Amino acid sequence: MRRSLRMLAVTTGLLVSWTIGRLQGQMETDKSMFLSPDQAKFGEMPQTNGRVSMAPIWGDANASAHGTYTKFMPGFDAGMHTHTNDVWIVGIKGAYLYKDEAGEKRIGPGDFLRVPGGHKHWSGGDKKQGALFYEESSGKFDLIPAQ
Repeated sequence: MRRSLRMLAVTTGLLVSWTIGRLQGQMETDKSMFLSPDQAKFGEMPQTNGRVSMAPIWGDANASAHGTYTKFMPGFDAGMHTHTNDVWIVGIKGAYLYKDEAGEKRIGPGDFLRVPGGHKHWSGGDKKQGALFYEESSGKFDLIPAQ
């Protein structure tokens, strides 16, 4: 009886771990993946007047966990907002500008920023260079204007 309960607990734990991994966007393939931003297919983000574009790398930014290359045109201003899910950013070119209650940050090539879900902040692109960055999120991408 005790052994059966242990086996059930182990099986349940493995199933829960596997499910969490799948929900966090783990790939279904065991193949390596390479995509240069220069070769990525960027598409305009709705309601940004051509000022923001994204290129999918993995997952689906409209529905679930994902990774994208994202471009902000020079001087883009996203205003104060939040996101439902955590967002991780790594600068590639230009500078992603970020501001919250702790101050301003300039995320340049190689710099990393984590924005927790629900955290109120402002973001934008460098006035001359704009920004190209890798963006990853634990869930669907959204932008909720701050009240």
